[in-house]
Amino acid sequence: MRAALSALGISIGIATLILVTSIPASSQRHLDQQLSALGTNTLRAEPMPNQKPPILLPEEAPDMVRRIGPVTHASAVANTHALVRRSDRTDPNDGLGLSVLAARTDLLSAVNGTVRSGTFLKSATDNFPTVVLGYEAAARLGIPRLIPGQEPPQVLINETYFTVVGVLGPMRLAPDLERSVLVGWGAAKKALHFDGHPTVVYTTAREDSIEDVASVLAATVYPQTPGLIQVSRPSDALAAKRATASTFSALFLGLAGVALLVGGVGVANTMYISVLERRREIGLRRALGAHRGQIRGQFLTESVALSLLGGLLGTAVGVLTSLAYATYQGWPPVIPLSAVGAGTAGAVAIGVVAGVYPSMRAARLAPTEALATG
Repeated sequence: MRAALSALGISIGIATLILVTSIPASSQRHLDQQLSALGTNTLRAEPMPNQKPPILLPEEAPDMVRRIGPVTHASAVANTHALVRRSDRTDPNDGLGLSVLAARTDLLSAVNGTVRSGTFLKSATDNFPTVVLGYEAAARLGIPRLIPGQEPPQVLINETYFTVVGVLGPMRLAPDLERSVLVGWGAAKKALHFDGHPTVVYTTAREDSIEDVASVLAATVYPQTPGLIQVSRPSDALAAKRATASTFSALFLGLAGVALLVGGVGVANTMYISVLERRREIGLRRALGAHRGQIRGQFLTESVALSLLGGLLGTAVGVLTSLAYATYQGWPPVIPLSAVGAGTAGAVAIGVVAGVYPSMRAARLAPTEALATG
């Protein structure tokens, strides 16, 4: 019973260590995902408005941006100044407040966009008259989604019919794209007299280097006069994300230290009581020829064994409980490997530290004293 209770005490301490690191880590990952959705790693570069003559970004601007080391994605759109209508029977001057944009096929990866139905523009169909509708544009044109198996609808852009191949979902990072009709880059050149110069360059980069990328983005897309290019500043959500990361790290360390301290005190107390209760056993072993080193080794081994057994049990319980709780909350489960390793290694270390004094006290007992007081 004493051994079981000792192992239970250390297992509770180690399970607490796993829980107080894994559950906040899962919560932090969930929070990071929510903050990342606010555009913590996204920038956009475009010419300042009302410039005369207008600034024309080079067609290869996205390729130039991709050469910046921390950049992960770069794409572009361009305003074709065309008019979109549901059919030739609607008012020829009513474009429903929608923009017709030429879009690169890799645009979605640069704006964290999703396709609600259908498909996005592809390189295989870039030169064909196909379009993808933004979320708001689809609603205004009366095409909220594409139905599989049915003939895809068409929209009229200037005097050319384009087939709708996809509808995008909402995009909080690029609300202007929600009110846009996206045409393939090649098709815009062929059918809409598009000159090939991008209007907006979208960029995503590593969060730890987003400020550095922002500082060189204007000079990259328009080296002639970078001052005429406006670059969106990094999102305020990035600062909040970094602040929460440092706060959670300090919380992890504090809670883990308390959990280990509680477990260590419990084992030390158990081993100390064990020495007091087992004086007769110690005296008998000494009388039969056991030397002090063997007595020390016996109690130190018991302490480490109890701590290791409790540590393994606590680690298993902590991991399973953390996974179950994160799944219940809908968070991405995160089990820090450092916490799992610390659970086992910490149990052994606690066993050693907690068993040193009791083992030395047991070894100092004289055989006659131990037998007399047992």
